[in-house]
Amino acid sequence: MDQILVQKVCDTLVKAGSTFRPDQKEAYRRAMKTEKNELANWCLATTLENAEVAEKNHSPLCDDTGIPHLFVEIGPNRQLTGEMMEAIQEGVRQGLRTLPGRPMAIMGDDTHRLDQSGGLDPDSGALAPAPMLIKNVEEDVLRLYVLMTGGGPAIRGITERVFHKHNAKVVADEIVNRAKDRVSLLGCSPCTLAVGIGRSQYEATAMMIEAMAKGNYDQQTEMEKYITDEVNKACTCGPLGLGGDTAVLATFMKVGPQRASGVRIVALRPCCCFEPRVACVEL
Repeated sequence: MDQILVQKVCDTLVKAGSTFRPDQKEAYRRAMKTEKNELANWCLATTLENAEVAEKNHSPLCDDTGIPHLFVEIGPNRQLTGEMMEAIQEGVRQGLRTLPGRPMAIMGDDTHRLDQSGGLDPDSGALAPAPMLIKNVEEDVLRLYVLMTGGGPAIRGITERVFHKHNAKVVADEIVNRAKDRVSLLGCSPCTLAVGIGRSQYEATAMMIEAMAKGNYDQQTEMEKYITDEVNKACTCGPLGLGGDTAVLATFMKVGPQRASGVRIVALRPCCCFEPRVACVEL
């Protein structure tokens, strides 16, 4: 097994679970400059301080250390072999033990896993990652993104159709309407809205994962900014429900291919104050 590849993946998972990216830190600093609510400002500052300590100590950003989601970009002259896949899986296991991840793997058969009667495996590395997403790109790279996704946002997420009525604003406004409810229920705000739009539930969710992996707080499209602003106008919960103007820091949206149809399938995830927890590495 390629131990260099294993170590690269291990280090990337630890970085994803313990580090705010520079644009993420700057988003918090911008919010602190404009947030007028004293408690909300304290929450923003404390969250950023927590992130800086976690980065320094290579420790988890949150006690919900997350489920590994892997997204691979592969260029025309690169290949991903079965042997490399095994090394990536081993790197994930070692990364979960190093971070360390919270033991969350439920043991047993289908029924045991559904009702949690099988007990928890004490090994952090026993937590299986979600199925890997692989995308062809024109760039000649083999790039792995590791995302650590928490339970709260998954519980509050929603994937459902939208009747677009031949108007993109109708779609954006429906995303806003859904996000208002989701953000208010999340608790761990300020959040980042991750949105994927596709032709099926699978494709919409894949688009949402890519949006989380590649979104940038410093680069917002007009529609992303519109969604963020409208949700912030409607949601007075603010950071951690303490009130204020900063329920949402940004929106990351990826629109995939669409079919000739009256509906669009939209996947929406209100990422918590520590998400998207993501890091990437070239293999």
